[in-house]
Amino acid sequence: MKRSLMLCMVLSALASTSAMANADLAKAKNCLACHAIQTKLVGPAYKDVAAKYAGQKDAEAKLVAKVMKGGSGVWGAVPMPANPQVTEAEAHTLVKWVLSQK
Repeated sequence: MKRSLMLCMVLSALASTSAMANADLAKAKNCLACHAIQTKLVGPAYKDVAAKYAGQKDAEAKLVAKVMKGGSGVWGAVPMPANPQVTEAEAHTLVKWVLSQK
């Protein structure tokens, strides 16, 4: 019983650390200049992005391409610029984190 409790605590801490690390990555890559988790800024809130793409099998690939190359028209007239400072691996990490927001 104690082992199970300890394992749950460790896994919870790792998940929390991972989520924080991804928020830190979003901040470091300047994503939070235009996006927030819960509210629309220049771009949509991450929770809204997660809701829009929920259940779409190709969502991660679509959004990684948008992060890397930019895009327009999905969320209104303001285009999302390309982000050359973000590597493809970082884009995957960021997109997985965005898609996990509620």
